Amino acid sequence: MKRVERLGEAAAPDGTVLTLYRHDGAYAIRVNNVELMNTRRFHSEEQLAERVCLPLRDTAGASVLIGGLGFGFTLKAALRVLPADASVVVAEIVEGIIDWNRNPEYPLAAGALADPRVDLRLDDVANVLRDGRGQYDAIMLDVDNGAGALTTGGNAALYRADGVRTAMAALRPGGRLAYWSAEEEPQFAALLRKLGLTVDELRVPAHAGKSGPRHTLLIARVAAK
Repeated sequence: MKRVERLGEAAAPDGTVLTLYRHDGAYAIRVNNVELMNTRRFHSEEQLAERVCLPLRDTAGASVLIGGLGFGFTLKAALRVLPADASVVVAEIVEGIIDWNRNPEYPLAAGALADPRVDLRLDDVANVLRDGRGQYDAIMLDVDNGAGALTTGGNAALYRADGVRTAMAALRPGGRLAYWSAEEEPQFAALLRKLGLTVDELRVPAHAGKSGPRHTLLIARVAAK
């Protein structure tokens, strides 16, 4: 039986401790023994990027914001779809996650982060949203396990009405605002609709073409003016 390797720890600004593990070639990040992500389960993260970014593949100068780097699966999928003149801002609040992805000993997202379209910011995505009024064609938020399954208390504001309004204000007319969640999110979807967004709720498998856990994608659109 192959042992589980504990590779390191990183602290979020609110004190939450994230731990990186490796087991049988797969990497995982856990908080208080709750798994946030795993390199064996990334299909839903790729689907998030593909469904949001495919409509932008012919948009000149498309501008996209990704909240949460994770293991870079959403970023890599977005880069495969977006045109050469697109710009992708990635906001990651935990410096250790950035360091793990850039570490050449780990096969994670170093190549994607080196793409000239990528602007990586060590910052809270809430700050990037406040500073980016009317800037983005699409925003994808995957900063926790979802509105109803938060592991980091500092992320809660993103899922409240004021946080959603801030994200909406950062979009261009007709832009898309998308959220990844580990669970179904009926109450949060209702909030998005109450705030005037058109919302598609999708349940997609964690593993491509396999049975097992399914994750939720909420893809919302603001009206085109």
